[in-house]
Amino acid sequence: MGDVRVPRRIAAVIINSLKGGVVPRIGLPYITVGREREIQALLHDLELVADGGASFRFLVGRYGAGKSFLLQTIRTHAMGNGFVVADADLSPERRLQGGQGQGLATYRELVRNLSTKTRPEGGALSLVLDRWVAALREREDPEAELASQLEPIRELVCGFDFTEVLRGYWRASLEGDEERRARSVRWLRGEYRTKTEARAEVGVNACITDDTWYEYLKLFAQFLVGAGYRGLVVLVDELVNLYKIPNATSRQYNYEKILTMYNDTLQGKARHLGIIMGGTPQSVEDRRRGVFSYEALRSRLTQGRFAGAGLSDMLAPVIHLEPLTYEELLVLTEKLADIHAGYFGYERTVTEAQLVSFLRVEFGRVGADTHLTPREVIRDFIELLDIVCQNPDASVDELLRSDAFAGAVSAPAAAAASGDVDDAFAEFTI
Repeated sequence: MGDVRVPRRIAAVIINSLKGGVVPRIGLPYITVGREREIQALLHDLELVADGGASFRFLVGRYGAGKSFLLQTIRTHAMGNGFVVADADLSPERRLQGGQGQGLATYRELVRNLSTKTRPEGGALSLVLDRWVAALREREDPEAELASQLEPIRELVCGFDFTEVLRGYWRASLEGDEERRARSVRWLRGEYRTKTEARAEVGVNACITDDTWYEYLKLFAQFLVGAGYRGLVVLVDELVNLYKIPNATSRQYNYEKILTMYNDTLQGKARHLGIIMGGTPQSVEDRRRGVFSYEALRSRLTQGRFAGAGLSDMLAPVIHLEPLTYEELLVLTEKLADIHAGYFGYERTVTEAQLVSFLRVEFGRVGADTHLTPREVIRDFIELLDIVCQNPDASVDELLRSDAFAGAVSAPAAAAASGDVDDAFAEFTI
């Protein structure tokens, strides 16, 4: 039985999310196994961002291989270490560039999901602004401090209007003008569609657009440091939605935007900004429609001659996620068994030998060597725990031998896999 007691609210989120095949947004430290090298590489990036630099990484893994899980793990680490995190999944409506406002839609999603340690589930923009105002008020000369913070940002692309809106928010806060504060927040969220509307309501002759939204992310990163944070971490998942764009020119415009971001971070044009993008191998490496179809990106991102053959370069811009090992999955199922028992209030009866048996069956399935992912293993395991919990007379061993569960394993496939699986689990046999 595990020693760490998981709070019921967090246990409920973990169990329900994983059973539904999605990554929980809270409670990840309770179920994180493996990925130490990947996590350390990305934490190294955070230190670079905190020091005033910038970083850009791609996380590449098959569906269900743990890509989104790792993104959420880094999100949790970043918030806990004083960073502001913005995350968004791309979709047909949310791209990096588009003729119908798809790029602006991504910006809005990122800002809507702005998260901090004290507001980890998103919606932290107003909190960040109010913390900034409160910190300014504590200074001996708030106006001088305001000027010194905003002046360097003002000189950047789009910086004039951005700093004018922040200055307006500061003034409105001093005067208790809630309406003006709300209009400033709306502008920062990218909710004004025309310059005329922005000029009438906020007093600036610009609004955030499909073409400029990334410039404003860079400005946000600079501003956040003045507001007391260590930097901005931007997480963009589901790159496959760019791969799926039917029009080749539209795809290329989106990849061109990625190239701009990548070059900015490496050439020092962005500061205090970390960007991580997640995608499947096909969405990145396919030379016909993927990121690699854009030659300027492919030449920068293709791994060198020494990587491969079991050797990974964690300093490269593309991190390929290797499958979790049998041992790591065993540890994960043990953690989940403990969390499930704690949440539903029963004494855990599933033994380590039964966990090993469960994984043997899973890895004996047809095509498991190439298609089985942690997501599927976890979903099956939580279903097994649910059944045993609701049916106290049910035997785990009998369920594992039943046609419903073990029936998916063909004899030839099981025989072919048995050697590898037996070797992997030999040290766990009780």
